[in-house]
Amino acid sequence: MVTDAQHACFEAGIKFGSLYHQFAGTPVSPDSAASLERAMAEAIENQPFCESVDVDIDEDALAAAADDHGYVELTGRFMEVEMRIEYEGVVVRTEMTMADGYPLMRPVDVE
Repeated sequence: MVTDAQHACFEAGIKFGSLYHQFAGTPVSPDSAASLERAMAEAIENQPFCESVDVDIDEDALAAAADDHGYVELTGRFMEVEMRIEYEGVVVRTEMTMADGYPLMRPVDVE
């Protein structure tokens, strides 16, 4: 039998998979970062049990990596994400940060 906490963590994983694989590769520049942050958060917040999403795209890192046309493809190295998932009274707080060159997505707290 799956517990409510396990189900809530599963839901968090689904949201991260959706966010990352839907938006990775999106062309982004320092000028478009804020609108992409909002679009990503709003898209994922549509999913069941997702209470909030905060996406922070590092505009300085984008500018440093931009090609001659002023943009790069979005990858985990340019963003940090926090989510709050709520399932049957269980709250899961999650984050995505870089760890050893890899975008690590993990639960931070389960209440």
